[in-house]
Parts: sequence; structure tokens; C-alpha cells
Amino acid sequence: MATDLDGTIIRSDGTISERTLAALVAVEAAGSAVVFVTGRPPRWMDKVAEVTGHHGLAICGNGAVVYDLRRERIVETHAMDVATARRVASLIKTEIPDVCFAVETATGFAHEPAYPPLERDLSVVHDIAPIEDLLVRPVLKLLARHTVSTPEEFLARTRAAAGPYAEFTHSSKIALVEISALGVSKATTLASFCARHGVAADEVVAFGDMPNDLPMLTWAGLPYAVANAHPTVLEAVPNHTASNDDDGVAQIVEKLFG
Repeated sequence: MATDLDGTIIRSDGTISERTLAALVAVEAAGSAVVFVTGRPPRWMDKVAEVTGHHGLAICGNGAVVYDLRRERIVETHAMDVATARRVASLIKTEIPDVCFAVETATGFAHEPAYPPLERDLSVVHDIAPIEDLLVRPVLKLLARHTVSTPEEFLARTRAAAGPYAEFTHSSKIALVEISALGVSKATTLASFCARHGVAADEVVAFGDMPNDLPMLTWAGLPYAVANAHPTVLEAVPNHTASNDDDGVAQIVEKLFG
């Protein structure tokens, strides 16, 4: 079982219900693995690890990081090299001069002066500087932000500017594009994990809600979109379940695993 977190099993109030937690236990009791597949950076996983009992594995940063929830440590990374990150940022800035950037690295978070960090990132910011000065080490994720465009418009513009050199997606209601190394997505890292454990794609049930989940949902043999999912996800994924606030994932897991 592979599942996204925010908007999928995490409710609108930021909690995971007792019913959903029981469903995760049922999956493992049936002899199957639970893998959380999220756009979150590893540093946002501490509460998830605590609530879920430090079980299993998480694929973070849209596939850039494999994170051991038991030991709360990174065990694998798929970073974008410095030269490529610089090229992508330069191409985007040439086409969209009022863009601003932030970077996720294995050691923390940094951003340009104009980039508005989330409150939970403020304690881990290790540098504030122009993007050219921030790109001095491989990045797990390059974040591009725009204050005027819609999420879909901004995603299209950034892809048009630098599409051949990286993977572009988004998972929020603001114009925030998440950029990963070319060939890295939720699907590629999940597929690699499954291959190492002898699990075929048609043996995977997956759940998601946002465009960054689409590669995973397309790859998995039994994909589900929650009712509150982004319209493009609801259109692309044939199987639907109830919303994150109505324990949609748990409803399906209970039918499949008991």
C-alpha cells in the first residue's frame, strides 16, 4: 500500500483518524508493507512517525528521499546536481523575472529574500541569499514561487522554460512549483523500492490527491483518488473513494485487507 499524506490520509485539521491508523495496522497484519509517499521534506515527518508508531518507510520530496521512520533518518537520496539546478533556475528566471526560489537540501532549507517561507520552515532556514549563491550543493528539491500566476499557469510556464532538464509538478493551491532531478518522481522511487522487495506494480494499491501523485497513481496497479482530489487527478484516475475527512483511504483498505 502506497499513500500520499496531506489531503489523502491526513485530514483538513492536520490529524490522522483512529480509523485510518487501524487500517494501516491491518495492512501490515496482512503481511503487506505500508509506504508513505509524500512531497514533504524529511524534517516534516517527525509527527507522522510519532502518530503512526514509527512504522515503515517514507518516500519524501516527491521521490528525492527515502526516509526510515523507525530510526528517523535518511537512507537514500536522488538529488539534482548543482550544474543542472543552476541551469534550471537561470532558464526560469530569464523567462519569468519576478520568480523567487527556495532549495531543499539534505541538511536544511534556504531561500531568496523575496521567497515567503512557511512558518514551520523558519526554524530550519540556514541561508537567505540570491539563488545563484544558494546553489552550492546538490538539491533534493528546487522550489519556484510566483505571486500572480495560478498554480496551473505557473507550472506550464516553468516547464516551458526548463522542461527538458528536470521534473516539474505542484501540490498546493498557490503558484508553487516543485522541481526534482530529471527522472525522479514518486513513481520512480516507489518502483525501485518495490523491485528490491519483489513486488510488481499490479500488487500495489496507491492513494493520492494532487498532481504530484499522478506518476505514482499511473504506475500502481490499483490507484485511487480521494474525493477532494485536484480535478486533473479525479479525471485521470478511474477509481475514486471518499475524501480525506471521511476516511476514504480506510474505507478501501478495510475492503482489501480486512
